Amino acid sequence: MSQKVIELKSVSVYQPIGAVTVLSKSNYQRSGELVLSDVNFDVYEGEMVYFIGRVGSGKSSLLKTLYAEMPLLQGEAMVAGFDLAKMKSRNIPMLRRRLGIVFQDYRLLTDRNVFDNLYFMMQATGWKSDSDMRQRIDELLTSTGLQHKAYKMPYELSGGQQQKLAIARALINSPSVLLADEPTGNLDPTAADEVMMLFHEIVKSGCAVVMSTHNIANIGQFPSRTIRFAQGRAEEIDIKAILAMN
Repeated sequence: MSQKVIELKSVSVYQPIGAVTVLSKSNYQRSGELVLSDVNFDVYEGEMVYFIGRVGSGKSSLLKTLYAEMPLLQGEAMVAGFDLAKMKSRNIPMLRRRLGIVFQDYRLLTDRNVFDNLYFMMQATGWKSDSDMRQRIDELLTSTGLQHKAYKMPYELSGGQQQKLAIARALINSPSVLLADEPTGNLDPTAADEVMMLFHEIVKSGCAVVMSTHNIANIGQFPSRTIRFAQGRAEEIDIKAILAMN
């Protein structure tokens, strides 16, 4: 039976108002605005789960809570074996080594080539053996279709290739779940389709993917569990039935 990689019970999410320089519960309690309440759902290994909803509906805020950029103030949340309600700041790097995180704007190191973007991240997350690192990089570049781009700089890559590199970086430590915040938002339709196909290959490997998206066309092409964010709530919907009506 598949294992849970995310378990949320009665979670509320607060968005800070104004500048919050220290990510602490007390700061959020003083200055936070409630954006989501009573969020309940589980994600199992090998699942694809979409977050949909308008800008400001809380999708990104919930993702930030899942990777501990924003603290959990109310409710219970287990992510990749970590209890977010009891999360200490010193344990956040360990949580993130069990997660893959992909952003809309790639967030690559622009002064390093493809190989060195991955090599640097491996060093930062505790890899020691040069031969193991090179072998893992070869695996990642092959699986993402970048095997002939190892010594290209990010600016020499297309948008789709840059996002594939960002996905390869997110997979370095073989995470149990990958969180993706609008990963196709900056891509043309062809590149977006290629990235979505890559995500579905990742799901087949057993890694769960939780993705926020506005791209309903991608959901229609690759339908899966969908959670809609609206009016301060997050509720699972029957996306296949909705798409069939349209």
